[in-house]
Amino acid sequence: MSKNFELLQRTDLNGGQIPVGQNGSPAPFPLGNGASHGARLNLDDVTQEETLRLVQSIFLAAGPTPPRVVMFAAIDSGSGCSEVCAQTAEVLASNVAGSVCLVDANLRAPSLPEFFGVSNHHGLADSLRATGSIREFAKKLRAPNLFLLSCGSLAADSTTLINSELMKARVAELRKEFDYVLIDSPPLNIYSDGIVLGQLSDGVVVVLEANSTRREAALRVAEGLRAKRVRVLGAVLNKRTFPIPDSLYHRL
Repeated sequence: MSKNFELLQRTDLNGGQIPVGQNGSPAPFPLGNGASHGARLNLDDVTQEETLRLVQSIFLAAGPTPPRVVMFAAIDSGSGCSEVCAQTAEVLASNVAGSVCLVDANLRAPSLPEFFGVSNHHGLADSLRATGSIREFAKKLRAPNLFLLSCGSLAADSTTLINSELMKARVAELRKEFDYVLIDSPPLNIYSDGIVLGQLSDGVVVVLEANSTRREAALRVAEGLRAKRVRVLGAVLNKRTFPIPDSLYHRL
């Protein structure tokens, strides 16, 4: 994403109130710049600051019992949810002493290993077909307290595994083994996996795409989450473009 990631502090999906801009898309509020793939994500100062705001809002300023297992989910595909989730995990790991595990639960279109330059081999799907500690399937990244549970080997039964009792057991194990767990989910408007994963989590961060995600779709998804008792912790507006020059924007 580039100059385009913003935390919607005034957006209350649980209450059904979404600010609307032109073309019916959610209205913006200001946030940061892109990342490149590799062993460590490269965040510019603006994105770093805004991701830190998200981390503080969701994980560090949520009272005596902050959420520890959080799902990140887009409304539609192509919204950059995986990148937002990966960036949040890395910034969280750099600001806490506890362990952080990033989980690629998008079994249809996994992408998190690519962001960190690691293999997709031996991950979540494999852990649902085998025994052994969940830590045996998690890959340690450059930060000493950051781990990645990649998607793993896919097969015909991969997506049905998300709805299994084994998935519930593995999430419970992740909760015990790591201090924080961030789950990258398939899009909520397309697949039902996100509802299942949301019910196993402490809440969800919804990723909206500027000038693309429709207000009606976002509200419909929010109603579905509420009906299934999935807590919406916040929303991020991604792929935001700025109507003013970069040099001038950084002076504001």
